[in-house]
Formats: sequence, structure tokens, C-alpha cells
Amino acid sequence: MTFAAWDHVQKKTVGSILAMTSGRRHVRCGIWIAAGLALTGCERTATPEPISSTLDFALPEPISNNAVAVADGPDGSTLYSFNGLKSGKTWQDSSNAAYACVIATEICQTIASVPVPDGRLASVAVTVAGKIYIFGGYTVAENGDELSTPEVFAFDPSTGTYAQQADMPTPVDDTLAVPYQDRFIYLISGWHDEANVSTVQMFDVQTGAWTEATPYPGTAVFGHAGGISGDSIIVTDGVASIFADGRRKFVAAKLTWRGDIDPENPTQINWRGVDAHPGLARYRMAAIGDEAGQRIIFAGGADNPYNYDGIGYDGEPANPSDSFFAYDLKNDRWVELGRLAEPSMDHRSLAKVGEDYYILGGMDAAQQVTSRIVKFRIDE
Repeated sequence: MTFAAWDHVQKKTVGSILAMTSGRRHVRCGIWIAAGLALTGCERTATPEPISSTLDFALPEPISNNAVAVADGPDGSTLYSFNGLKSGKTWQDSSNAAYACVIATEICQTIASVPVPDGRLASVAVTVAGKIYIFGGYTVAENGDELSTPEVFAFDPSTGTYAQQADMPTPVDDTLAVPYQDRFIYLISGWHDEANVSTVQMFDVQTGAWTEATPYPGTAVFGHAGGISGDSIIVTDGVASIFADGRRKFVAAKLTWRGDIDPENPTQINWRGVDAHPGLARYRMAAIGDEAGQRIIFAGGADNPYNYDGIGYDGEPANPSDSFFAYDLKNDRWVELGRLAEPSMDHRSLAKVGEDYYILGGMDAAQQVTSRIVKFRIDE
């Protein structure tokens, strides 16, 4: 595929990163490419002040690329973390550990692990009808082979137990999970064993059944970010896999799509391209939908796609971002909100309790896995 052909995939392209590989995510060569299209519809702040703070309590151990969700536990609103990567950052450091952090008491503790024999990286979690649903992820073998896993579990915060659900029809990792109508969960694009998929898989928590929704129309990606508010989904960035000149290439594409769901038929999603966000493309941002504000919030992320160890395909360490912005669904535009006090990357999602947003774990500016919990609130 030529660059012109790639650029034709979505006319909203603002920038991309091109990385070459002969496998899934293992070769260390890459180049930056910038397309000269201008952004529109974005508010900017001149010199944003830090808006986040690191809390006095932390996760029981450093963890990154972990699935994060919020639910009402036995002691009230609780932040939960499942699976992820421990501080050693080797194939042996993938984890199935789970943690619960109670907001009221500011205490984090280890809870029952996700019931899988091996650790999982790049799994996702979302809360629906009071339970947390945990999807997939991938395992890493000693020889570096990576395998997308199909398992789905429903975690009950009231009992601290897991119940296995029907496997994903197409096992994906590094996917985007969003809830809808407190009943459905969409898994949008993501990586499946050897390639990205455009499939949008919809899980019904009431029936336990899987259905395919309208496919994702953009180039299939992994490590993308997004969220849902009302009937509208925003999906942005992520890493695409293409073949050019007889070789596999990874492209971190700065592409944004909006999907409007038919509430009478949730399998139908009307997708359309919208403007890309300000700045460089970001990989593995933390994101969540804000129902009250009718917007999708994005925070952090890396400036250079990387394998699980935080080192880019070009051999350069990935740098975390302190960027913090939102997509305004009412006006179809991006709004810059400020910056985080500490740059952060390698996330699956944001957590929200009341008016406060939380980032659990991740990697810091030295690509070190952290146990910190960061909190911020948006000044309106």
C-alpha cells in the first residue's frame, strides 16, 4: 500500500507513525510521517496548568496495561484493576492479579486473581448492571509468541467471585470496550493473533449471547482509545498493520471515527469520520465517556507505539504524554482541557467516581511500571 493509498483510507488523517516489522510487534525499526492537513474545530488553552495529583494511597504493587473499572463494592465506590504487566516487563511478568481500591477508606488490597492459568496483557474491563466484565487479553510465551485469548469473566463486587461467560467469537486484545443501555458491551476492533480485525462484537449481559454489530469502518487498529456517551461512540488513534513492499508495517494512525447507535436496534451503528485530535497520535491513552458533559475524555498515552516493555519499534523509548482533552459530541469538536501533573502511558481506560477521574498504574516518564493512582477533576 502506498502512502497515498493509506492517506485515502480516511481524509481526516493528520499524522501517522510508520513502523516496520516481520512479526506482530517485535521488530525495532520505524520512521515518523506527518501529513499536512490542518485541524479544525478545536479549542486551545495558552498555557494549561496541571490539573492532576498523585494520591497518598497506591495499588499493592506496580502494574501497567491493566484492565480498569469502577463498581459499588461492599465498602462503597471502588476502583478495580485486573491483569496487566508487572515491573520486570519481561514475558514472565504478565499478571492475572486483581486489586480493589476503596475510595472512602483510601485502602487498596489484593483480591482473588482472574481465574486463568497465565497472566494477561491488554485485556479490557467494563461495568454493566453492577458487575464488571473482563475480556480477553493476550499471553506471551518464552519465545515471544503472543496469543489472543477468548475468555470472558463477570466479576461480582458484592461477593468477590468470578463467573465465566461465553467466549468471544473472535478473541481480541488491545481492543476498545464500551457499555450501552446498561445491558450491552461493544468490543471495537483490536488485535486477533496475527492481524487487526474490523469486527464490532456485541455482548448481551442479560442473555449471555454474542452478536456482530456494524463493523468498524476505519482501518482496523489495536491500542486505540475511546468511550461512549448517550448513543454516541468516539474511537481515535491506534496502530494499524499493513503490508507494503513485501513487508508488514505498523502505522500508528491519527484517525477518529464517531459511531451513532440506533437505540431501537443496537447492532446498527452509523459510523462517520471526524477531525483528528490536536497534537501527535497517541498510543494506549486512558479514556472514558462523560454522560453529563456529552463528551469523551482522553488522558495520557505514548508518543511512539511500542511492545509491552515500553520500548518503541524504532528502538527508542516511548515517552508518556501529559495531554488531556475531550471530544465534544454536541458540537463535533475537540476541546483541550489542560495537562496532567505527571505524564502517563500504557493504559486501558479511565475510571470515574462522581466528578473525579482516576488513572490506575501505567508507566511513567522512564518507562517504569508504577503503582500510583492519579486523580483529577475538570474545571468547567
